[in-house]
Amino acid sequence: MSQTKLPQITLVRHGETAWSLSGQHTGRSDIPLTPAGEAAARTLAPRLAAGAYAAVWSSPSSRAATTCALAGFGADRTIDPDLAEWDYGAYEGRTTKEILAERPGWRLFRDGCPGGETAADVGARADRVIARIRALDADLILFSSAHCLRVLAARWIGLPPEGGALLVLGTARVSVLGYEHDRSEPVLRAWNC
Repeated sequence: MSQTKLPQITLVRHGETAWSLSGQHTGRSDIPLTPAGEAAARTLAPRLAAGAYAAVWSSPSSRAATTCALAGFGADRTIDPDLAEWDYGAYEGRTTKEILAERPGWRLFRDGCPGGETAADVGARADRVIARIRALDADLILFSSAHCLRVLAARWIGLPPEGGALLVLGTARVSVLGYEHDRSEPVLRAWNC
């Protein structure tokens, strides 16, 4: 008796930008990749080329689009607004250190951002993406930013959106969502590779 292959969802965080390098929160600002970020995105191509993906979804940001293109998937890219990075509102472009200086004890996943999103807001978007993933029931590849992908992964495995705080994700890193024995057991198959 042969076992049916279960779908896998490959998550790719965009390559390095000047703001990811400096630790500035980069939500809706359209910051391009650095030359090092472009080089790292190119190194993804051979690793990801082995996969046959039913769809390629990307955040609307140019950093995700460039990473997608340099990894070899630009021609197949479909923009999904729900994959946009966390809206940091008043904290856009600021570092955690700067925010903590005026708001001691602040934590993004717990407190959200004034004029921006909460973890629940990002979680609602992640849940919509997951619903579309499960409806397709096929191997997919998604290009986005760290906090969005962290919340998506947390929701995939049944954690609240705040659970994304436990999943650190570097630039130009690949992670894989999938299932254990059947579709009732969603798991992280690989993380931050």
